[in-house]
Amino acid sequence: MVTVTRKSGSFVAPSAPTPAETLELSAIDRVPGLRHTVRSLHVFRHNKNGGGGGHDDAARPAAVIRAALARVLVDYPAFAGRFVGSVLAGEACVACTGDGAWFVEAATDCSLDDVNGMDYPMMISQDELLPAPEDGVDPTSIPVMMQVTEFSCGGFVVGLVAVHTLADGLGAAQFISAVAEFARGGAAVEKLTVCPVWARAVIPNPPKLPPGPPPSFQSLGFQHFSTDVASDGIISHVKAEYFQSNGQYCSAFDVAVAKIWQARTRAIRYKPESQVHVCFFANTRHLLTQVLPKGGGYYGNCFYPVTVTATAEDVAAKRLLDVIKMIRDGKARLPLEFAKWASGDVKVDPYQLTFEHNVLFVSDWTRLGFFEVDYGWGAPTHIIPFTYADYMAVAVLGAPPVPKKGTRIMTQCVEEKHLKEFQEEMKSFHLI
Repeated sequence: MVTVTRKSGSFVAPSAPTPAETLELSAIDRVPGLRHTVRSLHVFRHNKNGGGGGHDDAARPAAVIRAALARVLVDYPAFAGRFVGSVLAGEACVACTGDGAWFVEAATDCSLDDVNGMDYPMMISQDELLPAPEDGVDPTSIPVMMQVTEFSCGGFVVGLVAVHTLADGLGAAQFISAVAEFARGGAAVEKLTVCPVWARAVIPNPPKLPPGPPPSFQSLGFQHFSTDVASDGIISHVKAEYFQSNGQYCSAFDVAVAKIWQARTRAIRYKPESQVHVCFFANTRHLLTQVLPKGGGYYGNCFYPVTVTATAEDVAAKRLLDVIKMIRDGKARLPLEFAKWASGDVKVDPYQLTFEHNVLFVSDWTRLGFFEVDYGWGAPTHIIPFTYADYMAVAVLGAPPVPKKGTRIMTQCVEEKHLKEFQEEMKSFHLI
C-alpha cells in the first residue's frame, strides 16, 4: 500500500503587491457550465541533466515550484483572487484580492518505477495526488490549486486543479508554463516570455438569449476505457486513404474522433433513425486576430462548441472515411457559426450544452502546451487528465507515457452492458 503524506497546505500569495481591482469576465467565461474544476496529474521523472534549469541535487521541486507560483501570481493576479457575483445572472467577476492559490506539499516513500510511472491501472488514488482545499471550502471558489508530491527517486507529480471559468485549456497551459519559466530560470528571469493579457472586453458579447431548460445531470453509469494507437500505424494509414479518396488532408484528431463516435454508436445500437451528436471545443483565437492583442498572451476562454449531428444509421453503417468527412465539415463551419453567434444571429445558445445519452463530448489535450512544461527537471513523461463527469459521455485524446509515441484515447462513454462491444470496435481500428 502506497502512502502519500501531505506535509503542508496553505495559500500562496503574490510575491509582490498587486492592484486590488475587480475584473469583468467575458460572455464565454460566464457560461454556467464552465464553473467546474478541471483536474490533471503531470508526472516528471528525475532528470539529473534537467531542462536547463540548473537545479542542484538539494533543490526540492515543491519548494522551487511554490516560489515560482508566488512570482507568477504577480503577473496573473486573477489566479490569486476570488470569484464574486452570480454566473447564472451573468454578473460573475474576479476580485483580485491577493488571497492566493492553494498549494500542497506532499511526499511518498516509493519511486515512480514502483507505481509503473503512474500509468494505468493507477496504483495511487488520484485523490491522494490532487490538491483539496480545507474542509468546508468550495473548490470552485479558488481559481487554481496545486499539489507537488515528491517521490523517493527524485521524480515528482504535479496535481493541478483549475476552475474553467478563468481559463480554457490553452490559457491554463500558458499559466503553468509561466510558473515553469520562473521555476526553471529563478531570479535570472525578469520578465515572462509570454506576457498575460486580460482583454475580456474584446470577446464578443451578443444579446443574452432566454435560458432553455436546465441541463440534466443524471448519472449515466459510463465505464472507463483506454487504448493507445501508434502514430505511424493505423492513423497514418487512414490519413493517407482519406487524402487519396477526397484530395484533402485530415488530422489524427479527425480520425480518432470519427472512430470513437462510430464505435460508440455501433456498440450502443441506437435506433437507425435516431440522431447522435459529437461535440468538441474549437479554439477561436485565430478568428479574433483583429481584436486580440498581437503578441498573444490571452488566457481566457476563447472557444466555440462545434456539434456534428447525424443519424445513428449513417454513423454506424458508413465507411470511417465518410464519418471523418462529417467531422471535417463540422470544423469547416466554425468561422460562420462563430460569426453568427457573435452577431446575435442564433436562436439557441450554442454554449448551453445538453448532457444527453446520445451526445459524445471530445477533449483534445495534445496541443494545449502542457507536454512542453519544464520546471527545470525536463518535460513531463506522462499527463493524466481527469475531465470526466458521470453525467456526460466523454472521450479525451492524450499521449501514452514517454518513451511510447502515438495517441492515447481515454473514454468514459458506454455503460457496462455495451463496454465489451465498444472495446471490440475500438480494437478493429481499420477501414471498413
